[in-house]
Amino acid sequence: MMTRWPSPAKLNLFLYITGRREDGYHNLQTLFQFLDYGDTIMIEPRQDGVLQLLTPVEGVPDEENLIVRAARLLIAEATRLGTLAPGAGADIAVEKRLPMGGGLGGGSSNAATVLVALNHLWKTGLNEDRLAALGISLGADVPVFVRGHAAFAEGVGELLTPVDPEEKWYLVAHPGVNIPTPIIFKDPDLPRNTPVRSIQTLLSGEFSNDCEVIARKRFRKVDELLSWLLEYAPSRLTGTGACVFAEFNTETAARQVLEQAPEWLHGFVARGVNLSPLHQAISGQAEYW
Repeated sequence: MMTRWPSPAKLNLFLYITGRREDGYHNLQTLFQFLDYGDTIMIEPRQDGVLQLLTPVEGVPDEENLIVRAARLLIAEATRLGTLAPGAGADIAVEKRLPMGGGLGGGSSNAATVLVALNHLWKTGLNEDRLAALGISLGADVPVFVRGHAAFAEGVGELLTPVDPEEKWYLVAHPGVNIPTPIIFKDPDLPRNTPVRSIQTLLSGEFSNDCEVIARKRFRKVDELLSWLLEYAPSRLTGTGACVFAEFNTETAARQVLEQAPEWLHGFVARGVNLSPLHQAISGQAEYW
């Protein structure tokens, strides 16, 4: 039987670059919150050992796809632990709603959903810590999706502290351009010395994103989109972009602004949630979307 699993988007409610590491990566402080909106992963377990991706991505070999890589990692770990049933396999498909390169964490979320869902369906018995450890090898954002709770993140994003920011409504918009992360992090003008601050200090202050100045400088559409949204509500970039978001206290207020949006703006309205829809589904608190 084909099962359906939420693969939610995330927002970086703030993002500060606090230094460059010797390995070339950057230390940061950021606040992750999930949205009640995202992709859907569909999984039908098999008993013949075959792992098949039913929705391949053009130009990306299946074995390089994060969905397949996540499943293979789980198979290897569960095999090592002796908890994988003989013949365990799966057909996997994804219904994409999240744009590629949008800063909403779509690929990382897909990988995390596969890890969590297959661990459940195959009854491999890996705990959250082990799944998160597998996830970090797929991408710095994967562990927060595996753990499924809004979090303050440090390091390269892997050091997580659960937090409960206000669950606001957001108008999330895509400017129609993709921003490869290296373009932002290699820019010489990127702020890299924002002071390290405590969670309490950061949560009590005004939120911003150090990457936004570079995205606006290098991508005119991002600048135009933020300029338009800022007329209506506090707005900023998520992650390294390209998506931006405006925050509202009510769904009605967010939808009223979306209805006034220019034709070139592609967006949606969603609620910020501190417990991931994936984990709501796993625990039976919500239906799969």
